Amino acid sequence: MTAILLGLGLGGFLALTVYGINPPRASLAHTLARLGRAPAPPAAAPRAGEAAEGWAARLGLPAVPALQACGLPTGRLRRDLEIAEVRVERFLAEKATAFTVGILAPSLASLLWWAMTGSGWGWRFSAIASLATGAVLFFTPDLSVRATAGRRRRELRHTLSVFLNLVVIALAGGAGIHQALADAAAGPQGWGAAQLRRALMAAEVGRRNVWHELGELGARTSVQELAELAATVSLAGSEGAKIRISLEAKAAAMRTRGLAEADGAAQSATERMSLPVVVLFAGFLVFIGYPALQNVLVGL
Repeated sequence: MTAILLGLGLGGFLALTVYGINPPRASLAHTLARLGRAPAPPAAAPRAGEAAEGWAARLGLPAVPALQACGLPTGRLRRDLEIAEVRVERFLAEKATAFTVGILAPSLASLLWWAMTGSGWGWRFSAIASLATGAVLFFTPDLSVRATAGRRRRELRHTLSVFLNLVVIALAGGAGIHQALADAAAGPQGWGAAQLRRALMAAEVGRRNVWHELGELGARTSVQELAELAATVSLAGSEGAKIRISLEAKAAAMRTRGLAEADGAAQSATERMSLPVVVLFAGFLVFIGYPALQNVLVGL
């Protein structure tokens, strides 16, 4: 009976895997009907007290108050969550679900092994494996959020470099500083460009210094270049040739830094590519040398 259940489970898992890798294609009539259908109105963004989307977030939602009472998330992680646009409740709920799955997975694997072989792993090994797996999975959402935040920070730096170059070009063409900023922000696309346009709009609506708004954006996103830009321009003033020289110097410095980072990333990727070649060569040597070594040992 156990063998039959295990066979059914394995067959179902393989069937779902094949279905996920190669899902059936929709018919042409269904695709054309979907394209001709009127677009649905955008769904309202969930509020802080509403349940988050996703089964992991829904399952771990009851544990959110307990995790918040423990001081989670930390200040740095909270800034990463703001940049990644992930709600704190959803993030903590996913952490709780991941920890629960990590705690239960080794125990279920031990029971499955016991059902197949008749011998278990021992409660000490199962407990250690459960704690280790739970701890690893508990910090897995942190890695995802930090990766997303880091990618968006790099995007913001790249967009700022493009933005400053466009501002310098507009100033060289005779435009005023406000017109140059508006024209430079209208071109770029993406998350970083949207943040810059939002800062410019906030400065215009609130009648505040635009460089002060960009400095606050740098403080919120932990992008040091924005804070340095605000400090540099505040010393140079707001009009005239000094601000153009300051912006041109900052744009050149950011271009140089971007080129250096791109070169470093390319060198790192090249070094990572050499590792599979070394492993493949080592496996080839073992494949060639094992028969000869086996013959020598048999002859002894």
